[in-house]
Amino acid sequence: MRKPSSVLAIAVVAVALSVCLVSCGGPGAAPPPNVQPPTTVRVSGAWALYPLMLRWAQEYQKVHPDIQVGVWSGGTGRGFTDLFGGAVDIAMASRAVTPEEESRGAFAVPVARDAVVLIASARNPVAGDLATRGLTREQCAGLWLSHSSTTWGALVSRPEVKDPVRVYVRSDVCGAAEAWAQYLGKRQTDLVGTGVYGDPQMAEAVAGDALAIGFLNLSYAYSPDTGKPAAGLLVVPLDVDGDRQIGPDESFYATRAEVTRAIAQGKYPSPPARDLSLVTKGRPSGVVRDFVLWTLTDGQRLARQTGYVELPADRLAEARQRLR
Repeated sequence: MRKPSSVLAIAVVAVALSVCLVSCGGPGAAPPPNVQPPTTVRVSGAWALYPLMLRWAQEYQKVHPDIQVGVWSGGTGRGFTDLFGGAVDIAMASRAVTPEEESRGAFAVPVARDAVVLIASARNPVAGDLATRGLTREQCAGLWLSHSSTTWGALVSRPEVKDPVRVYVRSDVCGAAEAWAQYLGKRQTDLVGTGVYGDPQMAEAVAGDALAIGFLNLSYAYSPDTGKPAAGLLVVPLDVDGDRQIGPDESFYATRAEVTRAIAQGKYPSPPARDLSLVTKGRPSGVVRDFVLWTLTDGQRLARQTGYVELPADRLAEARQRLR
């Protein structure tokens, strides 16, 4: 696996540093087996929820110094594998629980919302056209489902631009790819393209290839410091109404705050907007239940501060009731 580039450093450097304060794990690292004391809560899974979970873990330990919260990333699929294998207490999920997972005891509680966004390199030969015209669902389906050979010029009605489009997709089993595939009317297994593992690697690959196109969880598409698109990346608008121009109701990609506001207002399509959940094996109890309940109460303010969308009050109340 390649080392993170400056794109990753800008997008998740704060996250990467803070993990050392929370656990001995890190992005993609495996939880150490059978070393969990009774006062430890261990969490792994979705890249989408990882930055927020780190903030939650840090703040929770400040008010509960007797509890250690260990956090590992690796994708939603990794989280479920760790959960059912007994390596962790909680899986972070950025997609819905499947019937098979439910049959194995998966108990999901939604804790926040975010979205998957379309990205290209900031050095893209038609970057200006993409910003004003965006891409339609049908165009995206042509790229990721049929892998039809096309050029960047063809996508924005500039036939003189002959540069080919290079499509990137996630190689790991993850909620981001599932949400993107659902937006296109399919499943992750239907997506085609050059596979890369994880959000940081996707950001690095697309930023480093002027002809690339891919998708990212919101946390990795925007800089945590400036709120603007991460260095080297262009967040490509979705032309939802298909009129080949990004009108006022579709123009909200300049900053992460604008995108999260659009998600909260229902202006951004769902999917690829989706709920993020914490999943346990059976209804949680003890310190695990207390921690999950805290994310739905005092911890919710951190969701907004970290750039996520808080759940509406009625959904928060429903989620808390599930833990009673």
